[in-house]
Formats: sequence, C-alpha cells, structure tokens
Amino acid sequence: MSFINGKRWIVKPFIFFTLIFVLKSFLAWGVIFGDMLPWKSLLTEIPFVWALFCIIERFSSKRKLGYYMTVNLLVTAIFFAAIMYFKYYGVIVTYHALEQVNQVTAVRNSVFSLMDPYYLLIFLDIIVLGYYFLRNKKGRDLKRKINQQGRKGIVSVVFIISLGLCLFNILPNQASMNEIKKAQEMGILSYEAYTIFANEKTDIVNTREITQEAINTLKGIDPSVKPNLQSAAKGKNLIIIQLESFQSFLLGLKLDGQEVTPNLNRLMEDSLYFPNFYQMVGQGNTSDAEFVVNTSFYIPPRGAATMAYVDKKLPSLPRLLKENGYQTATFHTNDVEFWNRGELYSSLGWDHYYDHKFFGDEDVFFFGASDDVLYHKTSDKLKEMSTQGQPFYAQVISMSAHHPFTIPEDKYRMKLPERYEGTFVGDYIRSQNYADEAFGQFVEELKANGIWDNSVFMIYGDHMGLPIYSLDHDDKELMNEIYGLEYSYAHMTNIPLLILGAGNTEPQVLEQVGGEIDILPTAAGLLGVSLENYLHFGQNLLTETYNLLPERYYLPSGSFIGTSGLLIPGNSFEDNTQYPLAVGGKKPAATEDEYNRALRLLQLSDSYVTQLPDKP
Repeated sequence: MSFINGKRWIVKPFIFFTLIFVLKSFLAWGVIFGDMLPWKSLLTEIPFVWALFCIIERFSSKRKLGYYMTVNLLVTAIFFAAIMYFKYYGVIVTYHALEQVNQVTAVRNSVFSLMDPYYLLIFLDIIVLGYYFLRNKKGRDLKRKINQQGRKGIVSVVFIISLGLCLFNILPNQASMNEIKKAQEMGILSYEAYTIFANEKTDIVNTREITQEAINTLKGIDPSVKPNLQSAAKGKNLIIIQLESFQSFLLGLKLDGQEVTPNLNRLMEDSLYFPNFYQMVGQGNTSDAEFVVNTSFYIPPRGAATMAYVDKKLPSLPRLLKENGYQTATFHTNDVEFWNRGELYSSLGWDHYYDHKFFGDEDVFFFGASDDVLYHKTSDKLKEMSTQGQPFYAQVISMSAHHPFTIPEDKYRMKLPERYEGTFVGDYIRSQNYADEAFGQFVEELKANGIWDNSVFMIYGDHMGLPIYSLDHDDKELMNEIYGLEYSYAHMTNIPLLILGAGNTEPQVLEQVGGEIDILPTAAGLLGVSLENYLHFGQNLLTETYNLLPERYYLPSGSFIGTSGLLIPGNSFEDNTQYPLAVGGKKPAATEDEYNRALRLLQLSDSYVTQLPDKP
C-alpha cells in the first residue's frame, strides 16, 4: 500500500475513483458489447459517475470516503449484474428483474456456471480499499485528509457538464428499438436510470379493432384456403410433450457414429416434422412456452407471462378442449409455485395439475424428479385418465436436460468424443441424450398400455439450450463444426416440432416457418375443434405456408422471423441485421412492411390480453 499512500492523487477521490470506473466499464463493455477498450464507454459511463461524484463533493465532508465507497459498491454491483444477466439471458438487466428475483436466484447455479473467474476482478478494488482504509493505520490517516469539501464552483460546473453529457447520450436514443444498442448508445448506467424514469405505457387498442380478420390480414393468412388434415385426429387424445432446452440440431446428430437422440430420430421418420420451428419465450422460459402454446398469444412486453397475465381468465387450449368434451391435465416435476405456475394453471383453466407433490423426491436432480420418474408416473396417470370414457388433453413438461446440463454420472448414456469432454456443448449433448432415452421409455409404455394408437402427439422444444452469448471460443467452434457454418441467432432460436398420430398421413418434412404460437390452431385443426369464437395469433401450420413471428426478450424489440429469414433491428428498421432461416435458408429479404406488421401484432396481443376480464 506504500505505492498508493505515496501518490498524492489518492487524496483526490474524484480522480482516483474515476480511474477505477474506467477499468470497470472496460470490463463490462468487453463482456456485453464485445469491445474491451471502448472509447465510447468514456463518453457514456464516466459522465454518469462524475455526476454522482459531484453530489458527494458538493454536500459531504465528514463521510466523503464512505459515500465514494458506497457509490463504488452500488455501481460495481450494477455492472456485475449486467454482465451475468447478459451471459444468461442475452439482454441488459433492468430494475424490472427485481420482480422475478426469487425465480432468478433459483437458477443461480445456471447463472454462475457461465461466470469466468476474471469477472470477479470487478470487486478487487473494493476488497483492497476496504481493508486499507478500515484496518490500516496509514489508511485511516489518509481518510481524514480525503474528507475535505471540494470547491463548490468547480464542482457545480463539472456536475452541469456531466448531466448535460448524460442527457446528450439518452435523449437522441430513446426511440431505438434494440435494447442492447440503446444501452450501448446511452451507456449502461444511463440506460438503467432511463428505464426507471421512462414512460412505458403502451397504447391500448380498443377491443373492437382486435378481430381475427385484422390479425389474419397482418399475418398474411388467406381464410379461403381449405384446411389441410382438418379433423384428421378427431376424437383422439392430445398429448403435447415439451422438451427442456431442446434445439433442432440434435435430431439426426451423430458424434463419432453415436446417435444423440435415437428415439426421437425414429419418431421423426414417422412424423410430420417442422425443422423451421422457433421459440417464442421470454424471461419465464419454460413457463412462457406453456403460456404461448396454450393461449396462442404473445408473451408480455416485459417480465414473465406468469407474473403479468395470471390475474386474467385466459382463453386457452385446455378451456377450448374442455368445451369439446375433453378432460385436461398438465405434468411437471417442479414445485407448482416456481414461476408462479399455480396461478398460471388456474388462469388457463386446467382440470388438474401434477407437480412435485405427485412426483415426489425420487431420483431428484436440478429442480425435481428425473425424466424417468416424470414419464413413468405420467404414463400411469394417463392410463387412468383413458378409462374415464372421454378423451384427454395432457401436456407433459420434461426438465432433466436443464441448464447447466451437469447431469449425475449415473445418467450418462453416451461417451463423448474427447474434444467435447468438459465443454458446455458436450454437457448439453450428454444431458439431451439421457432425456431422449427417458422419453423413449415413455413411448414404449404408452404403446404397451394402448394410449399411443389413440392419441395425436405434438413434440417440441421449449426454448434454446445453447445461447450464442453463453458460449466460449471452444464451444462456438464445436457448434460451427456441428452446423458446418457459423452458429447464428436463427440456429439458436430454432427448436423442432414433430406431429404424430395425425390420421392416415405419410411422414413429411414441412419446411414452412412456424412458432410455438401456432401449436394451438394446428392442434385444433387436427382435432376438428372450431376456432370461430376464439381469437388467436397463431396459424394452422398444416394449411398456411407464409408466416410472421414477432419475437421478444431473447431478441431485441422489433425482431421477427418470417418466411424469408430472421431480422434484428438496430436503432430502427433501416440499420437491421438479417440471418437466413435455420434450415434451407436463402439470402434473407425481410421487408419494412413485415417489420411494421410484426410490431402491430404485438400491440394487438398486449391490448387484447390486458383487457380480458379478471379471473374470479
């Protein structure tokens, strides 16, 4: 500490802590924006901390160092939270995340598995300075010298300049659609402040304007087209399987001759398979997939659907099928209160849900009983339901292949090639290999108890497992090897959809674009259930070939997937970036008209759901 003590500039905490925050902003920007020495961070982050420092200099003397250390701790915590949140979710954290702090902390092992040790360097100065000023005699003497008030005139001028620079960074960028671009232009700290004070009120569209005809026009649906396979599975049970973190590239994948998903591969050969199917979830991940699939509405503008929409009596697939003589049940081994699912299930109108209380603590890892237990006990319950004299709709939600994919060794079913061992991608593939085996046993049980032949199955992945921003260099190389080209956002969001038991149909690979919002209308078409009085934002994938899928949360606002590819806007449509579709993608050519229609669809969905009656 003699070096620090010997330099007079430490007596000037304004300068000393400015230098510290220059280094911390470099670290945060390097991780989030991929720029390790960003000159722009000096123009965005430093004016914000200068404004805070000026307040300290102007109004404090006796406890000046304490206030500087407090600001240092708080701003460092914001930078660290932004880094970790970005690595897990790919978005910039805001104060809204505090609303879901219990859910986020429940996946803390997943979050911190993505942390590189050097991220912790952001706290090093706090530890060193805390010890020096509190426990070291020279430090205590120096603290007394620091507690002197700055020159008020100079401090006031610097404060005005700093505040002006902050406003200069914020005001021109308020209209930016891309939240990451917005944070980069404003600065992380200014962006955090902006989100607190910004008016987020959405223009609500009158329900009279929200009609199926208006939605179909925006989506480019031709209602005169004769539905394909309409009522092909009429009277059958509907079983929807939601596979945890399952991405499309796993199907058919072999590593050194070993099939990763042999059971799903066999089913794919007998199914209607949609390789260009995409996730549509938000912060609620799995629970958001449950919401979108069962309502055919988009996720809310922020937060999880289980928090934003569960006070509503939601029109839903369980309610729709119950009106047509079906019994309904959903199965998940986690506690029903995780992500507020108890309220979600009430809002969706399920007859029954089966959670941790039903599945118990047998063979537990991650958040609940293993997929072996899930499928075995679910099979028994479905057999019981099949004796009730009416068809059933069951949604089964797997969970064993959950991030960070470190399954117990007794669940290893394949030997990874050496280059995959110890990697995030390797752990992911091994966990999905186990999940596939458990699912295969479920299929055999359903065939043995007579349910298989009397049911239509829709099998899809709930959301991505390998986000681009969570992968290190070696993982990205492995993904490039698997795809034979650079792993892109279109690949990342690509999940499969398989439909089996849809009448006497030949297996087909259908490359039209689809998303989770399309499952409800597709299922209704197969079962011969009318949607005449049911407003929905999806479409029957067996009838329509054009599609428009607005995306939220994991892609910046204004992003959408269309028949011609994936578009991510910059500050507006004009500076967008486009990617080919995951399968068979050609040069993308998404249009501004599609961009505007996608935004309008989101507005209509938000308006419609928020104006639904509250549940009793």
